[in-house]
Amino acid sequence: MFTSFEWMVAARYLRARRAEGFISVIAGFSFLGIMLGVATLIIVLSVMNGVRADLLNRILGLNGHIIIQSVSGPLEGYEDMTRRIRGVEGVTSARPIIDGQVMAITREFASGAVVRGVRPSDLRAKGVVADGIVAGSLENLDSRNDIVVGSRLAQRLGVRIGDALTLISPQGTTTPFGTVPRSRAYRVAAVFEVGMFQFDSTFIFMPLEAAQLYFDTGSGVGALEIWVEDPDDMAGARARIGAVLGPVLMTDWQQTNSQLVGALTVQRNVMALIVALIILVAAFNIVSSLIMLVKDKGHDIAVLRTMGATRGMILRVFFLAGASVGVFGTLAGLGLGLLLAANADSIRLWLEGLTGTKFLSAEINFLTQLPTRIEPSEVVLVVLMGIGLSFLATIYPSWRAARLDPVEALRYE
Repeated sequence: MFTSFEWMVAARYLRARRAEGFISVIAGFSFLGIMLGVATLIIVLSVMNGVRADLLNRILGLNGHIIIQSVSGPLEGYEDMTRRIRGVEGVTSARPIIDGQVMAITREFASGAVVRGVRPSDLRAKGVVADGIVAGSLENLDSRNDIVVGSRLAQRLGVRIGDALTLISPQGTTTPFGTVPRSRAYRVAAVFEVGMFQFDSTFIFMPLEAAQLYFDTGSGVGALEIWVEDPDDMAGARARIGAVLGPVLMTDWQQTNSQLVGALTVQRNVMALIVALIILVAAFNIVSSLIMLVKDKGHDIAVLRTMGATRGMILRVFFLAGASVGVFGTLAGLGLGLLLAANADSIRLWLEGLTGTKFLSAEINFLTQLPTRIEPSEVVLVVLMGIGLSFLATIYPSWRAARLDPVEALRYE
């Protein structure tokens, strides 16, 4: 498509002489602009994808995809319901739970907390909890007096493995003198850390039977947690479960976390749009540098035309000159973006150590690390956008160079 002569002339024009240094500076800034724009866009998309995926994995690691509750009172007959739900197509797990808010108290400190009663076997199967044990063990959790506490909650209350932690529930026992809050002490058997501030600072797990006694639910439970193969297909999963159980109160994770998921999606799209403008500005720099190059090379273009070069050849020469800046800038940005995205959290830790500033506060950002997730399809789209804008930016200057009249260019020589 391009001859060796056209490549040679385009390469020579990119290596501007001292008298044309300003043009080469503009071309250099165009190269840097596209490189930084592509790299930044890849990094932003990777970080936003990583944050969204990590948040959802941690949220769904502790909470089921679908929650089934009783319209009034404890959920009775949950064992039969669990058995039927597990037979539904697409359902991977169904577990009974009991949730309740309490006040956790030690001799010196007090803090609000959420107690979740689960079967010890189910808790050991929860990857984010079982894999996040930082002290103690889940092996002895079968005792009705043992609980598992979040790491930040344990730190706030000053408790360690084996210490006693008193839980006070506002749903107490009714007496002639009023309602007496229910209070009981439990032994801290393990401490977990899932890396999400909201969970690490509020959650306490205890055996299901102990929770039934503590919250006085009898033989019933508070709800059933259901996990499915495809978390994005909530409509289909709810329809299949409803067909087996009949009319029940169901809430899925998309409803519960709609504001968080919506905010992350909007933030990701806005950030991607803002960064994409950087690439667009860099593409305009290619236009300006090529227009100045065409004006500076007017005499050379006229000489080439008189020597037999066609308008198509001139157009391709300047197209190659501009497209080379865009293509090599995009490829350089691709390499830089992938390198930085793959080491984003290490770079964050290095910058925090260098500046003494904490960039990622768990209390504000909910996460204790900066996750990244590189989507190949998005990377390809960014590269195609960078190259496409670079090609579009070269069309007008190249067409203008091809339309240059040799007679007018040499009239005053």
